[in-house]
Amino acid sequence: MDTPAPQTDGAGLATVGVKRLSAETTTIFEGTFSLLHCAVKGDGLYRGVFAIRMFPVRLPDRFISLHYTDTAEKEREIGVIDDLTTFPEDQQALVRRSLGLQYHEQRIRRILEVRTEFGLLFFDVETQRGREQFIMPWRGDRAEDFGENGKVLLDAHDNRYIIVDLQALPQSDLQRLRNYIYW
Repeated sequence: MDTPAPQTDGAGLATVGVKRLSAETTTIFEGTFSLLHCAVKGDGLYRGVFAIRMFPVRLPDRFISLHYTDTAEKEREIGVIDDLTTFPEDQQALVRRSLGLQYHEQRIRRILEVRTEFGLLFFDVETQRGREQFIMPWRGDRAEDFGENGKVLLDAHDNRYIIVDLQALPQSDLQRLRNYIYW
């Protein structure tokens, strides 16, 4: 049985009550106390906005949901950005900064060592923050594809370690990884 292709025109979003946010109708800006604000034409101004990725691993710049907290302290969705790259650069940077507060990701530059004990993988890696160690359960659901040629490794605490491009790793580092992560 064939699975229908996902709709990308936004028509399906409206049928479930989701508002589509576009660069033509939405302005994202920094307001008082460096809080993120969002103005939507025909809808109003939202203060204290934060962003959440709907598909954080496979589509990090697509389907980003903008939320705010109402006066009753209830979290509400403003709408969904289909493709962040269609917004002006300064607005993209503000949304990415908000996303950075929600997601704690490390970018792996080198894999110095991987060893296994008791069904766990012990990693010694170099990231953008320097040398780090983490422990990951050795299971298929803890390593996912990232983009065209990357991987996301989820450690025992669900922290994300991203390898943007496997082919950019030195061959010896790639072999260390593939000894254990071969899917």
